[in-house]
Amino acid sequence: MSEGSPWRIRRSGFCGMRSKKFDGYIDLDSYDTIAMKLRGDGRTYISTIYTENWVNSPGQEEDNSWQAFVYVPHGSWRILKIPLDSYLPTWKGNVIEANMEMNPSRVVGMSLSLNAEGGVPGAKTGPGDFRLDVDWIKAMRSL
Repeated sequence: MSEGSPWRIRRSGFCGMRSKKFDGYIDLDSYDTIAMKLRGDGRTYISTIYTENWVNSPGQEEDNSWQAFVYVPHGSWRILKIPLDSYLPTWKGNVIEANMEMNPSRVVGMSLSLNAEGGVPGAKTGPGDFRLDVDWIKAMRSL
């Protein structure tokens, strides 16, 4: 995110669901977009793709995290599309200020999480009930 961006992140409550670590890798190299069919509550969620560790120092066993905001308006089912190049490299929820590219051929897991504060301007924020229904998540080629 660039300075002056209307998007904001503030550390706060957290709730998320994460896939099991995949047995091997999922190769998304032939795709350029993650598509999701979701029904939400007007909050902003975070989509995370975990890739094999190739950015961090040798000896670190944590996978690399790449995150993108997912705003899900309240009400009906929506199909949201997130280009892979929109995912930002992160470390413990903070954007890494470095020029890095995701290695989509070495995906080891995915997650969706809720951050109680921050996200898309105008989205519902703060403590309280939340609900996100997921029909499907898939990789696609937009061209």
